[in-house]
Amino acid sequence: MSQSKYKYALFDLDGTLTDPGEGITRSVQYALDKFGIHVEDRKQLFCFIGPPLHESFEVYYGFSRPDAMKAVDYYREYYAVKGIFENLVYDGIPEVLAKLRDSGVRICLATSKPEVFAKQILEHFGLDGYFTAVAGSEMDGTRTKKAEVVERALGLLGNPDAGDCVMIGDREHDVLGGAAHGLDTIGVLFGYGSCEELEHAGATHIAAKPIEIVNIINQ
Repeated sequence: MSQSKYKYALFDLDGTLTDPGEGITRSVQYALDKFGIHVEDRKQLFCFIGPPLHESFEVYYGFSRPDAMKAVDYYREYYAVKGIFENLVYDGIPEVLAKLRDSGVRICLATSKPEVFAKQILEHFGLDGYFTAVAGSEMDGTRTKKAEVVERALGLLGNPDAGDCVMIGDREHDVLGGAAHGLDTIGVLFGYGSCEELEHAGATHIAAKPIEIVNIINQ
């Protein structure tokens, strides 16, 4: 039996397990081009990594909700074919997942990305065997808020006690989504969120490197 501090680990995907920078930003470029908006520097689009897509189109480009949802459809035209695999697993992540699994921790994915894409990514990179369950959003744009995703993840895990669970992610949305259900949280610094962002959101722990996640959970 595990002697870990937490029995269940909920992982964000983008910016936590994988670096999706190229695929997401190229997909956003493709969508914005459809509206006559041309962004040459993909770094300007890193803000799209993590939050629900339609919200980012609204916040960063002033789109109405109908236009934002149309932009998400355009985004997926590119992403579903090419962008999904313009993606890299962070160094050390497979080892982290293996160590947690071997210590008895049950691992669940909790991402705002549609479940169908999330499962494809895990399978593509050979990570799917580490996960007890996968929780994500629906293709119709529902269940994109992180608190909703965490709720689904906990349900798939059998609704364990909040004190036995930890949410791991790189953006404030992950921290706030976990905290909404009383979960401790680990903010990671190797993704797309800053230490300031994660601490301001109230992260319980901060991990600068993947291996530190194991140290925190198995302390």
